[in-house]
Amino acid sequence: MERVQRDNALFRYFRETRAELRKVVWPSRKEATRLSLIVVSVLVTLSVFLGVVDYVFAQLIGLIVR
Repeated sequence: MERVQRDNALFRYFRETRAELRKVVWPSRKEATRLSLIVVSVLVTLSVFLGVVDYVFAQLIGLIVR
């Protein structure tokens, strides 16, 4: 009788992950920098906006509570 050896699930996972990573098209340094700057800009803009909204609501609640 022939014995069929099964792949270890962990080794199979790493082998398949490595194969998938070879298919990835990585961005260039310039593109990665540009996209990172866009993300940081949006983050800062939304943070300022939410800070202003929070301040306005805090002032309104302060007026109501008085």
